[in-house]
Amino acid sequence: MRYEIRVASAMSAPMLEEGFPELESFMIAGDTVLVGQIIDEAHLYGLLARFQNLGLRITEIRQLPE
Repeated sequence: MRYEIRVASAMSAPMLEEGFPELESFMIAGDTVLVGQIIDEAHLYGLLARFQNLGLRITEIRQLPE
């Protein structure tokens, strides 16, 4: 499944490359938006843990149409 995750801050390029290499990213109105395939629930929970460990606040998660 393909997901979009919006974070309430601008993330640096090194943070994106090292922390979330499997996701594409872009900026909208000062927020970082990450998009990509999340293969299963374990992968989703792993991503959420990475966001938490980095102190990032997620403002939206949504599943995108295939």
